[in-house]
Amino acid sequence: MTVVFEILLPIFALMGLGLVLRKRDIVPQDKWAGIEQVCFWLFFPTLMAETLIKADLKSIPLTGVAASLLLSVMTMLVVMLALKPVLARYWQMQGPAYTSVFQVSSRWNGFIALAVILKLFGDPGVAIVAVAMAVMVPVINFENVLVLAAFVSPERPPLKRVARMVLVNPLIWGCLIGLFINLMEIPVWEPIMTLLDLLGRAALGAGLLCVGAGLRVRHALKPSRDVWVGVMMKLVAMPVFVAVWLIFFGITGMAFQAAMMCAAVPTAMHGFLLAKQMGGDADLYAASVTVQTVLSFLSIPLVLYLAGVLSPL
Repeated sequence: MTVVFEILLPIFALMGLGLVLRKRDIVPQDKWAGIEQVCFWLFFPTLMAETLIKADLKSIPLTGVAASLLLSVMTMLVVMLALKPVLARYWQMQGPAYTSVFQVSSRWNGFIALAVILKLFGDPGVAIVAVAMAVMVPVINFENVLVLAAFVSPERPPLKRVARMVLVNPLIWGCLIGLFINLMEIPVWEPIMTLLDLLGRAALGAGLLCVGAGLRVRHALKPSRDVWVGVMMKLVAMPVFVAVWLIFFGITGMAFQAAMMCAAVPTAMHGFLLAKQMGGDADLYAASVTVQTVLSFLSIPLVLYLAGVLSPL
């Protein structure tokens, strides 16, 4: 519990700083759009690529972990799509709200996972996170862009437009490039890696400031039922999905616990930027991020404890 608290505290501090900067008009509201664009198009994709380039993918049960995580993502996709007509009919949930609920249910915060796993398991655990990024991030971003394009408005966009939205997504390209360089064992000139490292380090700080600037605290203090759908799906259902598939593929020990950590973390911050860019409910996303991160103080230690019971080191 103490380790998790120490890791989450600076995350909240940065989000709070972004909120203060916007509230006090130190950085005016209209200036944040430029920072968000740099994060989305440069900082986040660079971090994904650098992490995958450096990861030791040979030291882990690659196939079983990758299959478990991929099937967990697909399970969440099927469940959320099945829930859409139910939420629309009985809760009158509109398209923009549904896309944000879908995002906060399917995304995961790799930054928190990296920080916790590095402290608990060291470099072998980091390799698990890299596999999770390689498998989950491209698929998650692909399906989220498709869902946003398809449901953010009643009018279905042309297939050509949807394909373009997916193909130009920089997060997908960052993961694919990093994974390709790693698997092909392509040497990267050290000054280039230093540049990638510097850009990647900027991702977390700048991204959290942007999320903080976009927070609507009063919405988070009184969470709507839409927020609670995302909380239940992300912090409860996703760890269950991952645990079932890991057990099915016979994954045990450190790999099991590290993969469960990836499932336990709250939703990713950068989905907020995608919601703003593509017309989703950004306020709902911001409130969901806040509520999930607060609750993760309790849920992450609980999931790690249960993972240790199911598969001790």
